[in-house]
Amino acid sequence: MDAATQSMIDNLPQNTGRSLADWYTMLGASGLAKHTELMNHLKTEHGLSHGFANGIVLQFRARDVSQTDTALVDAQYSGPKASLRPLYDALIDAVSRFGSDVEVAPKKASVSLRRHKQFALIEPASAKRLQLGINLADAAPTDRLLLAGGMCTHKVSVTGLAEVDAELLGWLRAAYEGN
Repeated sequence: MDAATQSMIDNLPQNTGRSLADWYTMLGASGLAKHTELMNHLKTEHGLSHGFANGIVLQFRARDVSQTDTALVDAQYSGPKASLRPLYDALIDAVSRFGSDVEVAPKKASVSLRRHKQFALIEPASAKRLQLGINLADAAPTDRLLLAGGMCTHKVSVTGLAEVDAELLGWLRAAYEGN
């Protein structure tokens, strides 16, 4: 957790009158599920600022899915595909630095990277490579950035950490910024 988020959590009782655990209890009892609904509830019913409401809801929703998400990713990178986990971790680390609005959404066989909509998809395609789908509608294909069909316009195979380089991260950032 970054220092700013930790500071916000530490200062919740002083600034809002409730601890994070208290807010979790209240949000859980609200019956609301969507991020915007939860935020609006905190803002209108409890008078919280947008920043506090957003921070609390982000923590609340991350807490609800973190164990499930971790289990999904662990299952993808187990057995013969375990050696690909450092590649996945490097991609997630790099993409997470693009902005606080990056959403990492694990599924059974892949991990979707979203902002407003999906901008990339990471799949352990075989025991030796990750298949990275990227949404770059106007990008010309290259020897490395291949045209793809389906939910992503392009694809890149990643077989080693050296391939998580400036060129690849540039394509991912362009896809992120295009969303």
